[in-house]
Parts: sequence; C-alpha cells; structure tokens
Amino acid sequence: MNLVIVESPAKAKTINKYLGSDYNVVASYGHVRDLPSKDGSVLPDEDFAMSWEADPKSAKRLTDMAAAAKAADRIILATDPDREGEAISWHVLEVLKQKRALKDKPVERVVFNAITKQAVLDAMKNPRPIDEALVDAYLARRALDYLVGFTLSPVLWRKLPGARSAGRVQSVALRLVCDRENEIEVFKPREYWSLLATLATPRGDEFEARLVGADGKKISRLDVGTAEEAEAFRKALDAGRYTVADIESKPAKRHPFAPFTTSTLQQEASRKLGFAPNRTMQLAQRLYEGVDIGGETVGLITYMRTDGVDMAPEAVAAVRGVIGEDFSAKHLPDAPRKYQVKAKNAQEAHEAIRPTDPKRRPREVARYVDQDQARLYELIWKRTVASQMESAEMQRTAVDILVDAGGRKIDLRASGQVLTFDGFLALYNEDKDDDGDEDEGRLPRMEKGEALTKKAIAATQHFTEPPPRYSEATLVKRMEELGIGRPSTYAATLGVLRDREYVRIEKKRLVPEDKGRLVTAFLQSFFARYVEYDFTADLEEKLDQISAGEIAWKDVLRQFWLQFSTDVGETKELRVAQVLDALNDLLGPHIFPARADGGDPRACPSCGTGRLSLKLGKFGSFIGCSNYPECRYTRQLAVSGDEATPGENGENGSALGADGAKVLGKDPVTGLDVTLRTGRFGPYVQLGEPEGKEKPKRSSLPKGWEAGSLDLEKALALLSLPREVGIHPEDGKPIQAGIGRYGPFLLHDGKYANLDSVDEVFTVGINRAVSAIAEKAARGGRPARAGAEPLKTLGDHPTLGGPITVHAGKYGPYVKHGAVNATLPKTLAPETVSLDEAVALIAEKAGKTPAKKTRAAAKPKAEAKTTTKKAPAKKAAAKVADGDDVSEDAPAKKAPAKKAPAKKTAAAKKPAAKKAAPKKSAVEADAE
Repeated sequence: MNLVIVESPAKAKTINKYLGSDYNVVASYGHVRDLPSKDGSVLPDEDFAMSWEADPKSAKRLTDMAAAAKAADRIILATDPDREGEAISWHVLEVLKQKRALKDKPVERVVFNAITKQAVLDAMKNPRPIDEALVDAYLARRALDYLVGFTLSPVLWRKLPGARSAGRVQSVALRLVCDRENEIEVFKPREYWSLLATLATPRGDEFEARLVGADGKKISRLDVGTAEEAEAFRKALDAGRYTVADIESKPAKRHPFAPFTTSTLQQEASRKLGFAPNRTMQLAQRLYEGVDIGGETVGLITYMRTDGVDMAPEAVAAVRGVIGEDFSAKHLPDAPRKYQVKAKNAQEAHEAIRPTDPKRRPREVARYVDQDQARLYELIWKRTVASQMESAEMQRTAVDILVDAGGRKIDLRASGQVLTFDGFLALYNEDKDDDGDEDEGRLPRMEKGEALTKKAIAATQHFTEPPPRYSEATLVKRMEELGIGRPSTYAATLGVLRDREYVRIEKKRLVPEDKGRLVTAFLQSFFARYVEYDFTADLEEKLDQISAGEIAWKDVLRQFWLQFSTDVGETKELRVAQVLDALNDLLGPHIFPARADGGDPRACPSCGTGRLSLKLGKFGSFIGCSNYPECRYTRQLAVSGDEATPGENGENGSALGADGAKVLGKDPVTGLDVTLRTGRFGPYVQLGEPEGKEKPKRSSLPKGWEAGSLDLEKALALLSLPREVGIHPEDGKPIQAGIGRYGPFLLHDGKYANLDSVDEVFTVGINRAVSAIAEKAARGGRPARAGAEPLKTLGDHPTLGGPITVHAGKYGPYVKHGAVNATLPKTLAPETVSLDEAVALIAEKAGKTPAKKTRAAAKPKAEAKTTTKKAPAKKAAAKVADGDDVSEDAPAKKAPAKKAPAKKTAAAKKPAAKKAAPKKSAVEADAE
C-alpha cells in the first residue's frame, strides 16, 4: 500500500479515485506545525533554534497519519507545488520521524499543477526528494517574520498604547497607504484651462481639435493657467482662419496580455468583478480543487499561487485548438506566443493560472458551480484563450491644424484611431485602474492644405487632482512592482490591515485609520530602516537566493538580527515624551490642520492659552490641552476643516461649553444646552451636564453622520430615541424605532425588525413598521434579549463543571460554556463537534489550557510558586485554506505580563483550576 499525503480533504478524495485501491490518500489540512505564539520560539543566541508545536486540532489527524504510514510500504508527499507546500511536506515528514512511523520506508515528493487524472498520474512517475533549499527559504522567512513581530510589537504596546501589531510586510504595506494619504492631504490644486475647437471639413463632417502650441512654442496641458490667458486664446481662435497643415497616419498593433498570475488575477478580479483579493483566492481554491461533473470530481483551473506566465506546450496546443474552433483563421497566430515574467522578485517557476481543459467553456462550467465561481472561471478562461490570439490592429491618425489669428500662429491637433482588426479584443480587454479610455474615435477624411470651418470654441476650467487612494487591486500591483512580500500572501496581508483596524475601505478605496497612521509614524521615526521599500525588497531577494541554494539561511538571519536587535534595544530607553514629540512633528499636518483664519492650529480652542498635543491613554491616542487638568479639552486625532477653524465665539462660530464641547443650541422643552462632544469611542451629543450622580442623556452619532455637519435639529432627533412609531393594530402594543449595536431597528412585543437606513428611524410610519415586523416574523425573527437556544448539549465540562452547548450564531456556529463563547472553525460542523474538541476551543478562547485534576492541592508550597501563571498568547496569523502562509504578521494580543510576588495564602491551598486570574495592567487590558 502506498500512502499519499496532500493538504486538502477535497483533494484527497479526488486523487484517491485517480490512483486506485493501491493508494491511501490522506489530508494534512494545511500546516500541521507552527511556531508557538510566545517568546522563545526562535532563539537567536542558540544559532536561531526554532521550537515547533503541533496544532492541537491536528493531533488526532497526525496520529492517524502516523498509523497509516506504519502500515504503508511507501510514503508520497504530494502537497501544493509552491514554497508553502514544500514546507508542509517537510513538517509532515518531521512529525512522522518523531512518531517513528517511517523506519526504512522510501519517502518521495511529487508535485502536480492541476488536479486532473493525467496531471496526477504523470506526477507519480516523476518523484523527487524534498527540496531542502526551498525549506531553508521557508525557515528563514518564518524566523524573520517571527523575530520582527515578537520583538517590535511589544515595543509598540509599551510606547504606543492601542497599537496592536507590526510585521515585516504588513507594516510596509500600511506605509504605502499612509504615504499616499499624506500626498493627498498636502496636495495643492492647480488651475488650468483647456481650449477645444469644434471644426468641420468642406464636406460637413465635424470633429474636435485641441490647443497644442502658439507662436512657435508648444503648449502642454497645464500651461494655460488663468481665465485671462484662456480668454485671450478663445478670442484669437474665434477670429482665426483654419487650415490642415499636416496629416500623419500609421498602422499600430495592440498585443494580448499574458495569462494570469496570482497578482494579476487579484487585480483584474477586483476591477472587473468587484472581488476583494481574499475572496478571489477563496473562489480560485474551489475551482482548483474541483467540482463534480458527470459523477467525476474535476479540477477546473491550475494551481492559483504562482508568478509564472507561461503554459505547458500541451495547454498551448489546446488553447489554439479552441481559437480555431471559435474564431476565424485570422485570429490564430502562425506560432504560439511566449511570455516572460516582468515582476520584480518573481519566485515560482509554475505555469500561469489557466483552465485545466480550455475546451470546457464557461457556459458549460456555469451549470456545475455557483455564480461567483462561474464569473471567475470565465475571466480566467477568456484571459487564457486571448493570450494566444492574434494582436489587434488599428490605424492611428494625427491631424495638425494651423490657425491664422491676425498675426498670431496657433497650432491645434486632432487625434483618432480606427480598429481595423479586433484580434484578441474580440474576446478580452483588460480594465484600467485609474486611467481613462485610451481609444479615440474615427476622424473624418481630410486633405493637406484644406480649409476648415469653425463651429464652436470652448474654454474650460480644470483643476489638477491629487493621486487617487489605493484600491486593493492597485495596492497589490504596487507591492508587486516594489518586490514587497509575495503574491500568495497579499490577500492575507490586506486582511490583517483591516482586522487590526489600521485601514478601512470607503468606495472601494483604502483609507488609513488614525491608529494606522500613528503606527506608521512611530515606525518611520524610530525604525525607519525596516519600513523602507528597498530594504524589504532586498530582503525578499536574499530569500530568493536562499531558495536557489546560493546563500545560507542562517547567515541572512545573523546579518539581520545584529542590526535589528541593536535598534530595538535603543528604543527601550525612549521616554514617552520623546515619542509624542516625534509623532507631533511627523503627523502635524494631519492632526493639526491649518486654520482658515491663519491662527495657530495648535492653540487650544477652549482655554485659549494651552497648546494642543498628542496624548496617549489606555484606550489609545487623542488630542488634549497642555493645561490639563485645568482645561479638559480633548478630541479625536483627525478633524475636518470646519472643526479645526474656530469662529468668533468658538468652534464653527458656536459657543463652547465645558471640556471644549460644541454648543449646538438649547432644548426647547428642558432649556438645557445640547452639545457635541468627542469621546474615546467617537463623537456624541449630550443634553445638559451631570448633576450629582445622575448622568445626562447621551447619544452616539450613527455611522455615516459627520460631526461637522450636525445641527441642533438632528441632535435633538438623536436624543429623542427610541421613538414611538405608533400602536400595533392587532395587539394594541407599541412599536418603537431606534438605533442599536447592529443598526436601525423596530421593536414590538420583545421582537426586533431591521430598518434599511438610519434616516428611516425618524420617518418610518405605522404602515411600514407593521409590514416590516410581519416580514421579519415570517422569516423567523428572534425575541429581544433572548439567548440563542442551543442546538444540542454536549455534556458537562470535565474539570470546571457546567454544561457545554452548541449554538447557531450570527457569525456562525459556536460552543458555549458559562460566559465563554468559542466559534467553531470551518473544519468542524456543529452536528459532529465532540465534547473534547469543544473543551479545547473554549480553553483557547478563555486564554488558558483546560484545567486538569491533579494532586497539587496537597502541596501548597509548590503551588505558591506558580500563583501568577501567564496565559498563553493568542495566535496572530489567520490561516488560509491549504496552508497559505500569512505569517508576515505579529501576534496582536500578547502584552508583557507583570510579575507578581508569590504569597502563601489560603488561595495557594486550592486547586490550580480555581485560582483567580492575575489582575491586568491598563496596557494589557487595552491590548486584549
């Protein structure tokens, strides 16, 4: 019996069918080991020794795998054909060695680029050993990411409360987003004018020509900068005589694009289909692993993590066959096209992403997959087929026109192009990120020396625009151009930036949050070398040299660690005041924007004498006055232009209340001031001031409402919530409208129904409310404040007691014990989860391992030495299907624990499971 080990269970079933009964195919479910998320997993002082730990969820699978290996005659490692796949095979082999499951059995490594019967059978005929150079490159990358994350993140926690993590690639990607935002903020629009003449030939055909020169000088797009200049040109053109001075017409070709790589697929799927990179990779994974077609599981595309742009000869031949069937003979070139990688640091020598069988056309595949998979397959199929089609042909024409304007000679130009043969454009055209359409229309027939008739002259004012914010697609493209990170991990890197709340997405563009800008500013101030684009790209080149066997991986680590550890050591002596001074200077234009009245942007708008400065609190960063505690003015980091410009009596011309609050007016019912304030959770409105222990009524601004545009009417509407809509006609009970944690809602008889928008809360009538409640009831609305009914009870906790139950939640199924809820991973179904698996998940969620019954209670002295056990930190990197490496990130939630002196108390005599957890510091609490 031959044992074949792959990564995915879906793959295992398919490959087992291809290989037959002599093979036993099992899945590793991605990575089986990783570096523990704690200090000491990589030891630079011990020649970078690395401590690997098996995933607790993999324990049973590893045991089963070892048993299968002992029963097998040969072990075949068939994980994915990239660096991560090579690393997973190495990890599996190391585990099998530890379990003494190999003995003298042969171990082979095979790779296949597609899950088709022919590809798998061909791979089995060409085994090889594990590529040690690729494994070394993986070890170097993993150690580097660990050392940067676990060394740099604690510095952030101590010096910049609220910051969650830093990473080798993550932080550089964040800097790209922040740098672009800085460019946008300092951008100064420049006025310019364009002049366009509508002209007609003697045959009456009209066209447009633009100003390109005057009096023997060229005029570029920005050269006409004022209305006066534009008007002078308009008058001259209005009075001028027009003659065709020259006509230039020449043929041009437009060549097809290379087949998709990981990066270009993510970019084009974002532009054409609106898919986020992570979504694209999830869909591609499913297409790669295959679907059931006619009773057989078929992989639809080749491996989707690749930098390669070439295709196997047999694939090229198949594509050319499809072109011959679906298009004219002219669309098929005489010879196949060859493509070369242009991206910096291209790493994988695999095929491009292509259909496994080009004859399987999109309309056929659409019957077996969901809509999004079908759309992505169609995109891949079209790009692949188009890459082997003939070039498009066009005729480009430029007409130079001379204008005699009473002694002035003015030059105009008209351009156009005509598609004479569509070629590959008959099937596919790549979208652009921010550029307009390059194609121009056809020009009418003209002759040199021919007089033209003026129809209209248009002088139009324009202003230059700042560079656009990055979309996920353009950020991926920029990272690839700079050689930062690897295409296979771009999606995960972007996901980390969103999860850490360092960036947000607005209108499909990446906008840095204040937290992200603070982290970037801190790193640029004190760790500039490690967020430089060239430094990160150079490190990638060294990792490539390791994978090629050109340099030793530990030599790279020694060189890096020598400088990095020194730089980190220097920052430990920094005082918080030094950090704040550096951030105040670097972020000055952002957090202290210029005032329209020319006043000092750092002058306190409340007391008038204090200076505004960045402050650090246990909940993060904010702006405060230097006269604290006498002046308690605070605000968030960024403010709009209006908020930053006090009027005669204060902000926006309104009177200022206590703590720098903006007074919007008085409540006509109570006579109390209604104020706009900013707290640690954002802007809110407040009615009156605290009286004794009684707190005033407050309401946070809902999502989408801008503090700068809030007026008294809107504020009073917020403070009036919840609003009674009316009485339900059937049961006579009231219906209320309000805004809650999950958005706008209706409440009736203890049951909720969602509303479409915040504005509807203030306008919804009784008919619409009754209808919405009825619709929600028909779908099965849940009672207000009711706990989710358990799907099943697994049993009592083996050590802590109390039932463990399985529930269906808003974000997926979860297990519950007491106040601890733990989400089930995708690999565990709520119907099949066991009590042991639930206990492990609950322990991980609670931040401690399951308590065990021991005889420690009989040894109070030994207990006293461990009264402050440190909870293991949570793992940082999210796992991607089939073991995609996303380890370029540091753990987000590990904070340095304070040592507590051991005391002999009565508590020391109790079992360890019942000890109270040590009290966390403010920084630790915030980090969690």
